[in-house]
Amino acid sequence: MSDIIEIGKITNGADQTDIREAVQSIKAAILKSQARATQMVNHEQLSLYYGIGRYISEHTRDGYWGTGAIARISKQLKAELPGLKGFSEENIKLMRRFYEAWKDIETNSVVASTEIPQATTPQLSSNSVVGTTELQKSDSESDSIRQLQLTNDDGFPITAFLNISFSHHVAIFRYAKTYDERKYYIQLAYNQRLKVDDLEEMIKAHTYDNRESLPNNFFKTIPDKALAMRTVQMFKDSYLLDYINVEDIDVSDPMDVDERVMESKIVMNIKNFIMTFGKSFTYKGHQVHYDKLGHDHWIDLLFYNRELKSLVVVELKKGQFKPSYLGQLAAYLRILDDEERLPDENPSVGIILCKKADKAYVEYVLQDYVKPMGVATYQQMQNRLKELLPPEEEMKRLIE
Repeated sequence: MSDIIEIGKITNGADQTDIREAVQSIKAAILKSQARATQMVNHEQLSLYYGIGRYISEHTRDGYWGTGAIARISKQLKAELPGLKGFSEENIKLMRRFYEAWKDIETNSVVASTEIPQATTPQLSSNSVVGTTELQKSDSESDSIRQLQLTNDDGFPITAFLNISFSHHVAIFRYAKTYDERKYYIQLAYNQRLKVDDLEEMIKAHTYDNRESLPNNFFKTIPDKALAMRTVQMFKDSYLLDYINVEDIDVSDPMDVDERVMESKIVMNIKNFIMTFGKSFTYKGHQVHYDKLGHDHWIDLLFYNRELKSLVVVELKKGQFKPSYLGQLAAYLRILDDEERLPDENPSVGIILCKKADKAYVEYVLQDYVKPMGVATYQQMQNRLKELLPPEEEMKRLIE
């Protein structure tokens, strides 16, 4: 919820009276917003900036104020509110761009804003009132308050939108050009608690175009963003291990196949496995043993990647992803960096290869880990065939 500035059009060319009245309207909104800032700091700031952005957009884009109006407004605001920060000419223009980036969703926007309705009189109201949830009357006039709501019908990331900073929003509308891209980066910034600089790097590296990659924390844990992007591109989110057919393994129930049996099959087909991952991988060993401070550690599969200049650990898990897998993998990576990593090599990278994984959940639990890790899934031949073949009843009908 937020404030609404009741305002009319300004006649062509803003004179000093127009500027003074504009400043008073914005000033009132700022003061009222600051009074509630302790309750909803970020929400309130975005609400205020969106409303001011709309106000400025509607009175500058059509030439009502002429040139130089924004600079004059900024200067006078600073004079009337000493110590005010964030309202430079450039920042006010960014507020305008913020509004214009999202105005298409305004009819059902949860982003509370400062409404600027079109009045019938060509004057800027000098006693504009800022309100929150009800109609507030001043003499014979009333300032209409409109509560805006945004639904989830189009998957708009409401929570993320309201909980990232204005600086994050600026980075997004500056560098992400499409509506879907912007929604993606809003959610990404919120989920991964990205710093603005890191968010900008991810946008410039076209992370959106590589969004089908495996869930990972590479951008957070690898300082070199170019290397982080190469690491993202090195791995898929899902692998088809078509040379592993559990029905050929002597067990009563294919679901009883454990990681060691799968690992044995992979080792027997290690050339195929490397080709599945990519030609840059060199096989170093399986069940690689390390004794660290009296504790035994056994790495399922160990590789070296020439392009990344990194050791790569692949841990096999037969079922659903579990957060505990990351703790185990982080320990392996620390040991490798201490024991094996050479001075000219990059930090070791770890991959959990499991049967199923909820991507959003994986990204959530990865946030607090400081070692580069990702989680991919695999399919075996008979499962892939089941996806490709029609249902059993349909097969019978076709045969008959």
